[in-house]
Formats: sequence, C-alpha cells, structure tokens
Amino acid sequence: MTSRLIYVVGASGSGKDSLIRYARERLAGDPSVLFAHRYITRPADVGGENHVALSAREFTARDAARLFALRWHSHGHAYGVGIEINEWLARGATVVVNGSREYLPEARRRYPELLAVWIEVPTEVLRERLVRRGRENAEAVAARLARHGALQATPREGVLIHNDGPLADAGEALVAAIVQRMRPQRCA
Repeated sequence: MTSRLIYVVGASGSGKDSLIRYARERLAGDPSVLFAHRYITRPADVGGENHVALSAREFTARDAARLFALRWHSHGHAYGVGIEINEWLARGATVVVNGSREYLPEARRRYPELLAVWIEVPTEVLRERLVRRGRENAEAVAARLARHGALQATPREGVLIHNDGPLADAGEALVAAIVQRMRPQRCA
C-alpha cells in the first residue's frame, strides 16, 4: 500500500501557506483528505498560517510525551506535527503536511513513501515577498535568501510546483498532486 502522506516544502515566503489553504478549500468536501495543523512555538497571529501556538514549555512537554509524529527546529521556533496523522493514515486518509526542507530526510526515514511537493519561486520573487511580509529585518531576509540558495542545490524527488504566477495556477497544481496520490494504486 502506498503511503498517502504529502509533505509540502519550500522557502519561507514561497507561498506554501497560501497554496495549502487553497487546496484545503478546494478539497473541503472530501473526507478522505486531511490537512494537518502544525504546532509551533510562535504566536497564532504571526505568519498567516493556521497553526496551534504553543509556548516552549508546552512544546517540550508534548515532545516528552511523544505526541509529535514529526518535529524540528527552524529560525528560532520549534515545529511539530501531531501523532494524529498516524491514525489518519492508518484509516486510509491522504494527509497533507506543511514541512521543512531540512527535516525532509528524517521525515522520509519515518514515512519512506511520502510524496514531497516542492514549492519553488525565483529568488527575486522570494525577496519581494519576504520584504512585503515585514516579519524580518533586512539581515534576516538576507539570511533566508542565502539559505534558500543553498537548499536549491539539494536533490529533489517528488513534485515541483512553480508559484510565481497566479495563485490559482499553483493551487490547482497542488490539488492535482493531492488527488493523484489519493487514487488507489493498482498492481500491474
């Protein structure tokens, strides 16, 4: 049986949250696809992502209780995806996760058949989005762009979606990747 875990990755500012929100709205009537919330040590009103905000102490306590299927640290925050995804997968659901490029090797180790969906934007577009978002100062934006350049050189297996045009174009590409993964796999 093929794992139906879809792990969406891309640089901060590449539009992952917008694309996941688009796909969630388009597939809202289908109970066989579920979108996992992330638990983040970041206030709920920062970043535009529908996440569960936890204090560092709460995150540590949940981690100690082994309540995360996936967890990582990035840009001064802790991120986790709850163990509920294991139950969802066991029941045959397709599960979409907003992941981390740096954590992808570990996620693949835990879920060997996951489908990585890479959200890509040109560096100039990324710079513009990060500046417009206003969450970081110029130094932090430069650091994100440098990290983006370094991670672009890593090998990519999975689906690549370019998100430098209308949201609906890239959004429909993500929906198509999810729907394709939902189809039962047939033996030849």
